[in-house]
Amino acid sequence: MTAAVTEKYEEMILDVEFDPVGAPGVYTAICGLIDVEISRAANVDTADIPDCDDESLPLSVERQVRSIEVTVSATGVWAQSSQDKLKDWFYSSATLNVRLRDTKAAPGETETESGPALLTSLGNSRTKGQKVTAAIEIQFDGTPTRANKA
Repeated sequence: MTAAVTEKYEEMILDVEFDPVGAPGVYTAICGLIDVEISRAANVDTADIPDCDDESLPLSVERQVRSIEVTVSATGVWAQSSQDKLKDWFYSSATLNVRLRDTKAAPGETETESGPALLTSLGNSRTKGQKVTAAIEIQFDGTPTRANKA
């Protein structure tokens, strides 16, 4: 049996271009986020198609992808080094460039998925005796661009 080649925690990275004017092309990981979930969904439309030769037969259902949606949810601790960047992003309603990076991509495989995105949710929680936690949701504005490793 051949074991699957897997990816380690630190090999999947979520980066944000926090200062696209002052430092374009400089992406920074959001400190404190421990759990990151990437969701890729196809929004599908359906149509009922009749059998033209025998209308008594059940309709056939055909599907077609209308759009693709990519979101990122993340939770972790509320790192002081990230809190102002995240609050500035949220309250500005700005679209910033976000990049999902696979540091172990082989040549020809997808290394990054990137594009403009909105910070659509920013939450914090506290529990006595624990560190303050953070929860965010990022939604890509359009379909991210995939780039293969050279």
